[in-house]
Amino acid sequence: MRIVSLNAWGGRLFEEMVAWIAEVQPDILCLQETVFAPGSPSAWLDYRDGDTVLPQRADVLRDVSRALPDHGMSFCPAACGNLWLGNREVPSLWGLATFLHPDLMIVGQSQGFVHGAFSPDGFGDHPRSRTAHVVRVWHPDEGGITVGHMHGLRDPNGKMDTPVRGEQARKFATMVQSVLQPGDPVVACGDFNVLPGSETFRVMARVAPYNLVTQRGFDGTRTSHYEKPERWADYMLVNGPLKDAAFDVIRTPEISDHCPLVLDTV
Repeated sequence: MRIVSLNAWGGRLFEEMVAWIAEVQPDILCLQETVFAPGSPSAWLDYRDGDTVLPQRADVLRDVSRALPDHGMSFCPAACGNLWLGNREVPSLWGLATFLHPDLMIVGQSQGFVHGAFSPDGFGDHPRSRTAHVVRVWHPDEGGITVGHMHGLRDPNGKMDTPVRGEQARKFATMVQSVLQPGDPVVACGDFNVLPGSETFRVMARVAPYNLVTQRGFDGTRTSHYEKPERWADYMLVNGPLKDAAFDVIRTPEISDHCPLVLDTV
């Protein structure tokens, strides 16, 4: 089974991203920073936050579904706010999505917020609401596996530990624990927005103690499209049954300002 975690960067490199996903064909795709603006008059919109202006694909979900047409998809929005087409406001949902191969049956799941709550009236101030999704799936040949992902909150001051980051880790760990069954392989992944020494990993160790990004010697998870010096954001944590599984941080092609994380369980 192939499991991929990726921050989609709002679909800014959607053509490269869709081509790569179509080639790799993950059984489970955990996608963060997804945009869904139903009825948008344009395929491209702008995200505006102070002096920051970023192009966004209006329907990342549909873009990715082209690459995985038979996969089931769950979209877990964190907020509804406005993107922009010139001077026109376009209501848009923003959150994370989970794509599952049709051979995988969901036999348990948990979806909820690791920080804040759903915001229907705008994206709000940082740190904004953040969500997580955990599924336990069953495959006729491979049995059960529990996979969860979250998009950790952004703090304008940096990726240092804070009380709210500690709390989001505890909420995420509790969600994973609520779904997994004894003996399950476990994967907990996503864009955590923390540094390798974070309290997050001490908290998550109770469900997934092996940090494949750091323990396999990778030196970060950001691509050349990310201009800041800090290279850490994305992680894939596993438990004992998967600690020796094949794993890679993909440097090329560049499909986001984040590198995809790829785990092959067998």
